[in-house]
Amino acid sequence: MDDLKDKCIVVTGSSRGIGAGIAQYLAAQGARVAVTYSSQPDAADKVLKSLPGSGHISVGLNVTSSESVGRAFDQILTQFPKIDGLVNNAGITRDQLLMRMKDEDFDAVMATNLRGAFLCTRAVMRPMLKAKGGSIVNISSVVGQMGNPGQSNYAASKAGLEGFTRSVALEVASRQIRVNAVAPGFIVTDMTHALDEKQKAAIEGKIPMERLGSTEDVAQAVVFLLSGMSRYVTGQVLQVNGGLYL
Repeated sequence: MDDLKDKCIVVTGSSRGIGAGIAQYLAAQGARVAVTYSSQPDAADKVLKSLPGSGHISVGLNVTSSESVGRAFDQILTQFPKIDGLVNNAGITRDQLLMRMKDEDFDAVMATNLRGAFLCTRAVMRPMLKAKGGSIVNISSVVGQMGNPGQSNYAASKAGLEGFTRSVALEVASRQIRVNAVAPGFIVTDMTHALDEKQKAAIEGKIPMERLGSTEDVAQAVVFLLSGMSRYVTGQVLQVNGGLYL
């Protein structure tokens, strides 16, 4: 993936999980990565030190705060010559059946998963428009497409993110800025490590490929959408779910 060499990519929520995996894979392709975190600077520093290559940075970023987003991207642009790509990965869950869901649990998920992508995308828009190019990848979820009991807030945020992706793609396509999404299925992360073998088997039984995905599976899809290999692809949602939802 030579065309990613020395490209400057921001990955939100990259101090752990899928975000950290994406940062690792991008760095392996020669990109310079901005690792961002909201509350775990030590975890972000650990990811930063593990990245191959050089020129990477770590930046504090609360995606729910317009002020924090503004400060973070100003800082990034003082350390990077430009921003070639943005991965809106930061996300949270606050699972509960609708009848028991608190207002603040619904609002927190929407603020992080959907409003956060809006704020960060808006922050990179001016520099990308000036450069007449760039690629934005939003991390959605199979849950946003098929729903899931106890995750109405999460599903709504991800379904909204896919609509956001398509709309913004139409706004900026003429300036050679591409906006796409990746919708992972069940991926091996810290959260799935908490499942027992019976729970894992039940999930795998629903997946046609009969296994959970890896962070590398997601990262490869993200790298494809950031690279020139997808130069004529925009406004799309790439499903990485082992056939779970077709």
